[in-house]
Amino acid sequence: MKYQDYPFHIDGRGRIADTDDNEHVRDLIFQVLFTHPGERVNRPDFGCGLKQLIFMPNSDALAISTQTIVHGALQRWLERVIKVESVTVEAVDSQLKVTVVYMRLTTGVRFREEFIN
Repeated sequence: MKYQDYPFHIDGRGRIADTDDNEHVRDLIFQVLFTHPGERVNRPDFGCGLKQLIFMPNSDALAISTQTIVHGALQRWLERVIKVESVTVEAVDSQLKVTVVYMRLTTGVRFREEFIN
């Protein structure tokens, strides 16, 4: 099955870019992580607001609290799509590196994805 790619863009053929199942799930995770609660009009509690942490002082305490927030948001919004096995957040220089290990419920295949804020 093909899905519209996120973020929305036009591919080299001049059509709306599409993506496969696995990349679509990664796109869904990206949307949960980087959408600020209140950003979506019809779903104001969607997301976990990882983008807003850019302006916070980077520390181990921030990494630990972010880990809890991310894990909870992924479980809440994607519970029918993935099983979150672990979330690790590391404070690296001026960035937060978020690693999500999950299993797709439809296939049972495990994935490890990294996101940098």
